[in-house]
Amino acid sequence: MDTPTISFHESFRDPHAELWFGEPAGYTALPVDALLPRPDSPDADKLRTSVAPFLDSLPDEIVRQRFIAQFASGQRLLATLCDFGTVHCSIGLHRDDVEDRGADIGPPLLSLFTISWRDTKVAPRGVTAARAVTATGNHAHIEFLELPCGPAAFSETILTASADSCLPQEPLMQIHAHLPHPDCRRLAVLTVSTTALSRREEYREILRQIAGTVSFVNPADAGTNKEHR
Repeated sequence: MDTPTISFHESFRDPHAELWFGEPAGYTALPVDALLPRPDSPDADKLRTSVAPFLDSLPDEIVRQRFIAQFASGQRLLATLCDFGTVHCSIGLHRDDVEDRGADIGPPLLSLFTISWRDTKVAPRGVTAARAVTATGNHAHIEFLELPCGPAAFSETILTASADSCLPQEPLMQIHAHLPHPDCRRLAVLTVSTTALSRREEYREILRQIAGTVSFVNPADAGTNKEHR
C-alpha cells in the first residue's frame, strides 16, 4: 500500500472556512450537505433529480426499494456523524500492494476519513491535546507532536460492535489526530477508520501527512491551496 500523494482543493478561497487541509489521493469526499438536504427544500429536489436516472436503470421494483432502503440507512449514519460534530467525511479506496503475504496484490482496502469539532474547556493548547488522549483509558499508541498548525496528540482506539447489533463484528481501528484550535476553546479531531488492522502503519502515516497540512489560518495568504472544513 503506497502512501498516497496529498492534493489540495481550490475551495481554500472560502472566506468562512475555519480549518484548511490536504486530502490524499484515493479518498473521495462525500457531499454531506447535498446528501442531507432539508425536506421539501430545493436541495432535496436536486437530490431526487440526480438519483432518478439511476433508479430508472435498475431492473425491477424490488431492487429499487432495496437501494432506497440502503441509501436511507447511509443517510441516517451520515446524519449521526454530523450530530457528533463531523463536518467532513471521505471514503478511501486503496490497493493493498504491500508484498508480505506471497501475493503481488491483495484485496482492496477501505477506510473512512472524517474531521469533527469538539468543544473543550479553555486551556493551553498542549494541555487540551493531552487531555484528549488521557481522559479515558481507551487510547493506545499515544504520540505528541508539534505540527505546523500547533501541538497535536495522536492515538488509536479499537471498536467492536455489540453482539446484539446488526453491525459487522469485525474490529474497527480508528487512528486519531487531536488538533487544538488557537482559540483554546475547541478541538479538531481527524480520524481514519478501517478494518485493515494489518495496515495500521500505513494508515498512521496517511493521517500524519494529512495532519501536517492542517492550517487554522487562511493559507491563501501564503499562496498555498488547501481544502477546508
